[in-house]
Amino acid sequence: MATQTPTQRSAAAKRAAATRKRNAAKRSARRTRSSASVSARTSARSTARSARTTGVQAAHTASRTADAAGTQLGAVGTSAQRVLLTAVGAVASAGDAIKRNARTYTNPGRLSRELDRFERGGARVLDRGRRQVRRRTR
Repeated sequence: MATQTPTQRSAAAKRAAATRKRNAAKRSARRTRSSASVSARTSARSTARSARTTGVQAAHTASRTADAAGTQLGAVGTSAQRVLLTAVGAVASAGDAIKRNARTYTNPGRLSRELDRFERGGARVLDRGRRQVRRRTR
């Protein structure tokens, strides 16, 4: 598995947390529904108690659902942050490359070394081409 950046790990953790919270809210909603159906079938005194319990359970369910939505929104925010950080990093790298090139081409000694390096590279490429042509003609 490829190594993840801290932002990737954070986004994955937030997505997982949001899924766990969503599943907990669904379980809670099922309990609330079954509790409501039981209260409909019981006597008057226990109906009041069951209704209170069902109301409390419904409040917990609503709270869990809202918390899951907030966590999911946080995961989306982390993903958006990752996109932004990638763009900023690319611009910073390009800026560094431009500074490096400016330093090289404004200094006569560095410029001379760079041109010599280009010359050697060109000679290698041409020599390689000549060798391939000689092999084909034999």
